[in-house]
Amino acid sequence: MRRWTSRARRRPAQPETAGLAALVERFTGLTAGGAAVLVISVLGFLLARALGGQALFLLVYAGMALVVAAITTSRRKRRLDAERSTLPTRMRVGQAANVEVTVRAPRRLRAFVLEEHVPGLLSDPVRVPVASVGGGQEFAHTYTVRPTLRGVYQLGPLSAEWTDPFGLARHQQVLTEAVDVIVHPSTDAIFDRPLTRMWEDPPFRPPVSKPWPQGFEFYGMRDYIPGDDPRRIVWTAAARTGRYLVRESEQGITDRITLVIDNQAGAHSPGYPSETFELAVRAVASLGSYHIKQGYSVRLVSNDALVAPELRGGRARIALLDELAKLELSDAPPQQAIERVVTERRGDTHMCLVSTQFTSRTAARIRLLTEKGMSLVVALVKWDESDPNAPRRAREIGAQVVQISPGQQLEAPFAHALGLARR
Repeated sequence: MRRWTSRARRRPAQPETAGLAALVERFTGLTAGGAAVLVISVLGFLLARALGGQALFLLVYAGMALVVAAITTSRRKRRLDAERSTLPTRMRVGQAANVEVTVRAPRRLRAFVLEEHVPGLLSDPVRVPVASVGGGQEFAHTYTVRPTLRGVYQLGPLSAEWTDPFGLARHQQVLTEAVDVIVHPSTDAIFDRPLTRMWEDPPFRPPVSKPWPQGFEFYGMRDYIPGDDPRRIVWTAAARTGRYLVRESEQGITDRITLVIDNQAGAHSPGYPSETFELAVRAVASLGSYHIKQGYSVRLVSNDALVAPELRGGRARIALLDELAKLELSDAPPQQAIERVVTERRGDTHMCLVSTQFTSRTAARIRLLTEKGMSLVVALVKWDESDPNAPRRAREIGAQVVQISPGQQLEAPFAHALGLARR
């Protein structure tokens, strides 16, 4: 079997045709030339009725017959089989994937155009002329998909475009159906350990966490109490003082993480895509991926909805990134997201707020949670219209503040602001 392969043969994206010609072609299948012939035939018929010329009537009938024949020829269904290679249903921004489409026919077919309907954010338009297929030959074309923006896209349908010999009519025959492609936002290696609170003194301590009951950092030493883990005994201190002393880490952190993203359209930079909003989504995706990997329970809250409830386990990261791929800007203010968290009245949680703003009203509401022992990280996205007082308000209620800007990697700002190091 002979196999013809075409690779990366694309033409630049063409603007959509507007106006009457586009409407005529959409509903009748006539091209601009076919519509012109039809209009001339109608005008010729009216002129023939007025003048009564038999030869003119014959020309009019010939033009109308030509238009009807063109539509019939182009709309005739051909036996043409096509298949699209398996495409990842989930991709990340910048990931490249090759897609191969193959067409074959039991009988020889000539002169048609193979077109794959591809969103511009996934790939260039794919439109390939096919000279001949069938009779022991198949035609294959390979193109590359490289998404540039997160989201949910439809790839396809794959269709064959047929025209009559005179180019008066055009018809597209669908060969394969469209498939959905979910593009996840990219993630950075963010290390967010909630270590500081507004107070650290025993005896009152927030509920301990499941994966890390004793926290991360050294807090001090105390006398051994029956039931303590013997592995925590500091033997050098015991030899020096004559007492059994155990290592006490700083207060335990919760295994419940709440990610809050401010998706108010008016608070982010204008344009599509919004640079500040896409950076906020990337920060939330990075934080969520890290905490899920550590075994925590993560949920995602936006201004207008509880996007993802308690996510934990192996597939939780995929579910979180799926929701972030679908997330869009809204008109809801960030206070709605804060109120949703405040009404639960939980102190055994760690909240990460990613926003471009931190108003006095937001600070007053979040203070109700920090006073109950909730730890808080506020990631402020800086841009031209950022409030310079927002970091100060966040620090006043005991939050750890990270300032990030579009175009920069996230790992360095988080490590610098939170005093973290890779472990």
